[in-house]
Amino acid sequence: MLKYIVKRILLMIPVLIIMTLIVFSIFYFAPGDPVSRIAGPNVTQEVYESIQRKYGLDQPFIVQYLRFAKSVVKGDLGISILQDRPVIEMIKERLPVTLQIGLLGFLITFVIAIPAGVIAAVKKNTTLDYMCMSGTLLGIAIPTFWLGMLLLYVFAYKLRWFPISGDGTVKQLILPSFAIGLTNAAITARMVRSSMLEVLKQDYVRTARSKGLFEKKVIYGHALKNALIPIITLMGLRLGWILGGSVALEIIFSIPGIGRLMVDSILSRDFPVVQGAMLVLTSSIILANILADILYAVVDPRIRYS
Repeated sequence: MLKYIVKRILLMIPVLIIMTLIVFSIFYFAPGDPVSRIAGPNVTQEVYESIQRKYGLDQPFIVQYLRFAKSVVKGDLGISILQDRPVIEMIKERLPVTLQIGLLGFLITFVIAIPAGVIAAVKKNTTLDYMCMSGTLLGIAIPTFWLGMLLLYVFAYKLRWFPISGDGTVKQLILPSFAIGLTNAAITARMVRSSMLEVLKQDYVRTARSKGLFEKKVIYGHALKNALIPIITLMGLRLGWILGGSVALEIIFSIPGIGRLMVDSILSRDFPVVQGAMLVLTSSIILANILADILYAVVDPRIRYS
């Protein structure tokens, strides 16, 4: 088991290297001059060059990238150009909020999608199946940001059950988490239904039923466990998307998360902060995939020994 996990982690190293190269290249070749943003449009050439040397912006591309990669390995994401603070400190202040929204949204996805998908598969071509699948189609069709605005209007503005903007309490996390969770539950529930329908046709399920086992034992003890492999794949991908996909919702709900930090930094041309935020968000997707690979081995021993 340990050997399998180490192998999957080592395979991610080239991905991380390519990721850092892409993130750095995006902002190196991006339009706009961060030096002019710091010093103003009427800066003298001497001051301009001094600021360039301070942040290493006068060096060739490869030199800047290697310095950036070396700093990332050490856990240093650079210094904010506008705030003159370590980027890692700024991200640490904002990341917990984003993680709370993302993980709560992921939990909502799991709680809704698994039962809905199982019920739709077991009750195939019945009213319950049609209702579940109609609900998933509606969830897929509604954009996350639009659902967030709808929830904000109904439950915060009209009913006043929740704060309209971030107020530092747990209540501020509920609406954006539901917006993320509901839209992802729609996609996941359809995958659960499809996977369960395939498993329910297998011989071992018919054998379990012929032995007189209770239907719940057959469904949840035999069928669902074997249907989890493709679901784990999707959930691993969606977990990374959920953590990185809360950017628009943080803007809508005025929540000071890492997504809001990244958007504000883009508008102010604070490239080190944007690079650091993108690096953290893309790393979360890679870590989510590693977690999915580990769960494969837990659910299916054949993967562990292959």
